[in-house]
Amino acid sequence: MQQFQELQFQILLCQNTADRILVCGSLEETQNPVIFIQVVFLGNELREIKVPQLAESLSEGDIRWDKAVGDQVAEDEVICQVETDKTAVPVHAPCAGVIEEILVEDGSTVNPGMSICKLRVGATAKESAPKEAPAAAPAAKSGPPASPSEADVSAPPPTTPPPVPPKPSAPQTSKPVSSIKIPVTPTPLPPGQAESTITGTRTEQRVKINRMRQRIAQRLKEAQNTYAMLTTFNEIDMSNVIDMRNQHKDAFLKKHNIKLGFMSAFVKASSYALQDQPVVNAVIDEGEIVYRDYVDISVAVATPKGLVVPVIRNLEKMNYADIEKAIHALGEKARTGALAIEDMDGGTFTISNGGVFGSLYGTPIINPPQSAILGMHAIVERPVSIKGKKVEIRPMMYVALTYDHRLIDGREAVLFLRKIKAAVEDPRIMLLDI
Repeated sequence: MQQFQELQFQILLCQNTADRILVCGSLEETQNPVIFIQVVFLGNELREIKVPQLAESLSEGDIRWDKAVGDQVAEDEVICQVETDKTAVPVHAPCAGVIEEILVEDGSTVNPGMSICKLRVGATAKESAPKEAPAAAPAAKSGPPASPSEADVSAPPPTTPPPVPPKPSAPQTSKPVSSIKIPVTPTPLPPGQAESTITGTRTEQRVKINRMRQRIAQRLKEAQNTYAMLTTFNEIDMSNVIDMRNQHKDAFLKKHNIKLGFMSAFVKASSYALQDQPVVNAVIDEGEIVYRDYVDISVAVATPKGLVVPVIRNLEKMNYADIEKAIHALGEKARTGALAIEDMDGGTFTISNGGVFGSLYGTPIINPPQSAILGMHAIVERPVSIKGKKVEIRPMMYVALTYDHRLIDGREAVLFLRKIKAAVEDPRIMLLDI
């Protein structure tokens, strides 16, 4: 074992920085050079948090606070979100600490690089909580102070209310929108009306439309104003798909660690039909028709903040397992608010599944700048004629295809929907390419 001749430690306080302590040590060994050890402890550092960079096409957004002043946050925890036209960009805490001050009110418009709050690094909620001012003491009396019981009885009630504190000039403390409660006040009764005739309250609440909902409304209205939209319908017998799923779902789950659903059958069938009818996969762009040799399908997902359409790319090269994995990954991102702008850019065709909510029949609206959208609906058991000889109860689904009639004729639209129907009812036709 090597022996040290000297061991010295010095503790130095940095100038003008009482919250930083620098510990230096020097170890001198008999034959080795000097080794320096430096440890820096940081505490009570006040750090400003700024809006991160957004996508290239986005220059601003509305801020929504998840944390309030005095809340303790962990490193990389989401403290707020910047709602843009397409998605919500989370803002993470760079380190652990306590929210000291919020500089931007909830719902305000912010830009990249803008300071939005101050974080007390390394502090805890108890340390950063403001100390309460002591209550005003009663007027001094001569003699020893009265006991608590005597003070309660003899103290006269105040004659005037305490003065109202002035409004602070600093930004007001912001609270998350979800924590705001609407006070419920009873509605005054009209003269001469009995109290038993009114059983509820009549309150109203005004909430600012978030940017994502504004963008959705704008795009859908533009689609109505621009496209010559027409919808054609068909129905699909889901018996074979249901039997295939029931027969192979356990083996599929064991091998791929994911459940086998019905959406992959429609996504794969749509990809097959888009290659058979390439005009449905095309788009009109400034007087020209753009045909694609790839298939990127947007799958509509409903979230609490609005409808998002993440894109599954290069579906012409994917099988059922790849599609199920992609759908699952994008669905998890959508539910947790982790979708990035890149996840929703592009897309040549859209599938919307209103059947998960019980919709039986509906006409979807095209997602610009695409040229068509497929609407799935609920699976309902109905009596169906089988080859004109017998009637059976079958699980049936209505499907709808809304298309841009400026580009797609009725013949191509009907053939496209029939190709989807055939591929879902009998997936073997995709293997045989017929």
